[in-house]
Amino acid sequence: MTEFAAVPLHHDGADLIGGLIVPEGPGPHPGVLVVHTAHGPNDMMRERAARLARLGYAALVVDMYGGGREHRSAEAAGGPFAELVSRPERLRERIVAWHAALAARPEVDAARTAAIGFCFGGKCTLELARSGAEVRAVVSYHGLLGSDRPAESGAVRAHVAVYAGALDPYAPRADIEKLERELADAGADYTLTVFQGAAHGFTDPDADAMGREGISYHAGADALSWAGTVALLETALA
Repeated sequence: MTEFAAVPLHHDGADLIGGLIVPEGPGPHPGVLVVHTAHGPNDMMRERAARLARLGYAALVVDMYGGGREHRSAEAAGGPFAELVSRPERLRERIVAWHAALAARPEVDAARTAAIGFCFGGKCTLELARSGAEVRAVVSYHGLLGSDRPAESGAVRAHVAVYAGALDPYAPRADIEKLERELADAGADYTLTVFQGAAHGFTDPDADAMGREGISYHAGADALSWAGTVALLETALA
C-alpha cells in the first residue's frame, strides 16, 4: 500500500486538494471515493481510505471545500458547508467532477468505481447517484437525505446503500421514507438500513466528544454498516 498522494482539482473557482491511496500490486484497481463530513477531510476519512486500500481498492479522499483543510469546529465548518448546501447545482457538479477525476487516474479501472460518504458526504454520494454518473455503488452513512432535484426514472445506475440512525435529528423518519419513495419511483437498486439505537455520527468514535444532542458513536451500527459496505463493494466492483 502506498502513501497518500495529493490530487488537485480546480472546480468553479475553488482549488481542491484530495488524497489518493493505492493498494499494492499492479493496477488498474477498482476505485472508491471517500467523501467527508461537514468538517472537511480528516484523519477518519484517511483511515477509511486506508482500509479500502488494504482490501484492494484505490481510494480517493475528496475535498469538497478547498485547500484540503479540516474544519475542526462547527463554527469553522459552517461557512463552507452552508455555501455548498445552498447551491445544490454546484454541490452535484463538484462531486461529479471528483468522480471523473477518480475515473481518469491511471491507477483506477474507470469501469469499476464506487463512492462512500459520511454525514454531508452521504448527501454528496446520493447526489452522485442522482446525477446518473457511471458509478456502480454509493453508500451513505448517517447522511443528509433530501434533494431539490430527486432522481429521475431510470437515472440511477448505482446500487444505493443508505445506513441511517433512527435517533438522527438530521435525517428524521420523514426524510428516510421520502428517500425510499424517491428511489423506488426512480427504479433504483437500493438497500436502506435503519439502526434503531443509533443517532447522527454513529460511525465516528469521536462523536460523543462534540457534546451535541443527537450526535453519538454506536459501535454496532458502525461495524454492521462497514461490513455491509465491504460486501457491496466486493459484489459491485468484481
